[in-house]
Amino acid sequence: MTAIPPIDLTRQYHLLNDQISKAVTDVLSSGQYIGGSAVTSLETQLAANVGVTHCVSCNSGTDALYLALRALNIGKGDEVITAPFTFAATAEVIAMTGAKPVFVDIATPTFNLNLEKVETAITKNTKAIIPIHLFGQPVNMTELMRIAKAHNLWVIEDCAQATGATWQNQPVGSWGEVGCFSFFPTKNLGGCGDGGALVTNNPELAKTARILANHGQREKYKQESIGMNSRLDTLQAAILLIKLPYLEFWNKQRREIAKRYQDLLSQVDNILLPTELARGEGVWNQYTIRISRQYRDQLRSHLQQQGIGSMIYYPFPLHLQPAYKHLGYEKGDFPISEQMAQEVLSLPMFPGLSHQEQDQVATAIKTLMKETLEPDN
Repeated sequence: MTAIPPIDLTRQYHLLNDQISKAVTDVLSSGQYIGGSAVTSLETQLAANVGVTHCVSCNSGTDALYLALRALNIGKGDEVITAPFTFAATAEVIAMTGAKPVFVDIATPTFNLNLEKVETAITKNTKAIIPIHLFGQPVNMTELMRIAKAHNLWVIEDCAQATGATWQNQPVGSWGEVGCFSFFPTKNLGGCGDGGALVTNNPELAKTARILANHGQREKYKQESIGMNSRLDTLQAAILLIKLPYLEFWNKQRREIAKRYQDLLSQVDNILLPTELARGEGVWNQYTIRISRQYRDQLRSHLQQQGIGSMIYYPFPLHLQPAYKHLGYEKGDFPISEQMAQEVLSLPMFPGLSHQEQDQVATAIKTLMKETLEPDN
C-alpha cells in the first residue's frame, strides 16, 4: 500500500531539479537578490500568459489583493462584496484597507459566488466585487461583469487557485480591472516560498501598485504615499520562470486526473462530485467532493488509515470567524457556505498522481461507503 499525500511537491522538483538548481545558482552568483532581469522577465511572461499589458509581482497573493484595493483607492467607508467560503486572505485585505467586507453566499455545485444574490447586497457604499475562482473553477465572468458595469463597480479577481483557468476561452484575471495570483507552493504555478502578482490593462493602476509595493516610493527615499515592502524575491522569480512553461501541461494533467476521479466515483452513493460550468475550463487546484458531515469525518479517518491524505477547505466560513464578529453576521445567514463547510473533502490532487494511486483512493472510498455506510433512501 502506497502512502498518498494530499499534494506532493517533490515530484515537480525531481522533474525540474537540474534546471531549478542552475537558476538558483545563477541568481546567487549574480549578487542580484532583489529585482533584476528574472523579476522583469517573469512579469512580462505572466502578463502575456494572462493576455494583459501589465504585471506587478509581489511577495504573496494576499499582498496582490491588498495592493489592488489600495491602488483603486478603496478604504474607510467603502464596501467590497465577496464570498464567505474561502481562505481568510480575501476578506482580511478588505478589512486592512479600512473598508467593510460584505459577504454573499455561494452557489452549489461550483462553490463560487452566487451571482443571483450579488445585486441585493449592493449599496451606495459598494465600490468593488472580489469573485474567487475557488478550487480552480472559474466564476461566470460574463454575468459578473454585467452586474459590475450596471452598478459602476470595480472587479478584482481572486485567481489564487486558478492560474491558467479560462471563462469563454479568456483567461481568468483578464476580465476585471485587476487579477490577483498566488505562487504559494501548493498553487498550480507554485514557487519554493511565498509569492504573488497582480495583472491589469490599466497602466495607472499598475504604476500605483508598484509604488505602493516599494514603500510608496517611485524614487528611493522619496515616499509619495504610505506603502509597504512587498517585492517578489529574485530567487522565486527565477524558479517560477523555470516552471511557467510547464503550467499548461500540468493543468492538463490536473484535468485528466479530475476526469478520472469523476469516472471512478460516479456511481458511489452518498457522495456528490464537483462539476464545471459549461463555458468555463477549470484547472482543479483541488478536487473536492461533498459528503454529509456525519460520514465525512469517518471517511477522512478511513482514508488516513489507508495512508491517503485529504484536506478540508474550509471548515469555518469567514462570517462565523471571531475576527468578523463585528460585522454582525450570525449562523444561518449564509446557509450554503455553512453547509459546504460541513460537507467538503478534498482528495489527493497534483500533477503526477498515478492511475494506481487514484485507484487506491477510489477503492478506499468505495470500500467504506459499501461496507460501513448505508445509502440514503
